[in-house]
Amino acid sequence: MKKRIHEVQYDIHESFQELTQNEVELITQAREATKLSYAPYSSFYVGAAVRFEDGTMLQGSNQENASYPLCNCAEQVVLNYAAMQKAGKTVTSMAVAVDSELLGEDPISPCGACRQIILEYEDRQKHDIKIYLVSKTDKVIVFDSIKGLLPFHFQFFT
Repeated sequence: MKKRIHEVQYDIHESFQELTQNEVELITQAREATKLSYAPYSSFYVGAAVRFEDGTMLQGSNQENASYPLCNCAEQVVLNYAAMQKAGKTVTSMAVAVDSELLGEDPISPCGACRQIILEYEDRQKHDIKIYLVSKTDKVIVFDSIKGLLPFHFQFFT
């Protein structure tokens, strides 16, 4: 039997003052996207924004449905939109923000399905996507790739 340790590295920023202007712009886009959420059932308003290699950005927000399996997460919406509107362009970063009275002050992270979708997008474009998880305050947790949030993905053992 072999025993292994798998470590995950990430950065924690307690304030936007620790971030670059480009990072703050991306986070602002994600926060603004929460206002476009349709979340009458959960009151969980999620926004996501992606930045492309050329500096342009796109936004997405969660869209709920009374039949929960038909809901679309903000991360899925923005990546599907990116694949259509900017086909062949590399997504370099993504910010995910939430607006909900149900949460504390820590950031949220993408659900398992979104983690797999982001991983597939990274594989598809052959480039990691830096992930910014944003709290209601100015706390931000940053992963260099979705692999930090999905460490045992399908390709991990191959």
